Amino acid sequence: EGQIVLDRGLHKKDVYPPISVLPCLSRLMDRGIGADRTREDHSGVANQLYAAYAEGNDLRDLVAIVGEDALSERDRKFLQFADLFEEQFVKQDDHEDRSIIETLSIGWNLFATLPVSELKKIDEKYITQYHPDKKIKDSKKDKKSYDTTSNAKKSEEKSKEESFSEDE
Repeated sequence: EGQIVLDRGLHKKDVYPPISVLPCLSRLMDRGIGADRTREDHSGVANQLYAAYAEGNDLRDLVAIVGEDALSERDRKFLQFADLFEEQFVKQDDHEDRSIIETLSIGWNLFATLPVSELKKIDEKYITQYHPDKKIKDSKKDKKSYDTTSNAKKSEEKSKEESFSEDE
């Protein structure tokens, strides 16, 4: 059960179908997604797409008052995200039959326009696994390697301290 809301503004921009994502509602979505039904990152991706698009839309209203020059670099990225979201995610060809995997991939590609630090609704392991920016994946691997080395050194130092205190 749910509601789909159409938007005349999107129709004027030639976005088809002109679905206004923010007021749409699906009461059953949570029961139909996840690792055993779609993919493990589906919920986080959906929540993050929604949040980022909502922020971009709010910024459109602000731009109408103060102008785009008044926005921070971060805000400009969210504004860009909102435009790309409509063009690449919502907009589909008349006969396009997009799979859920293709749709999630489009979402991940859109996330590449935002700072990774802004992807707060997605588990870090999925960011490492699915984010299209190889640098992010490499830096996460480097961090894990560093953390492992760092933890080994801490463990070694702790053993030395315990051994030293036993000698006293």
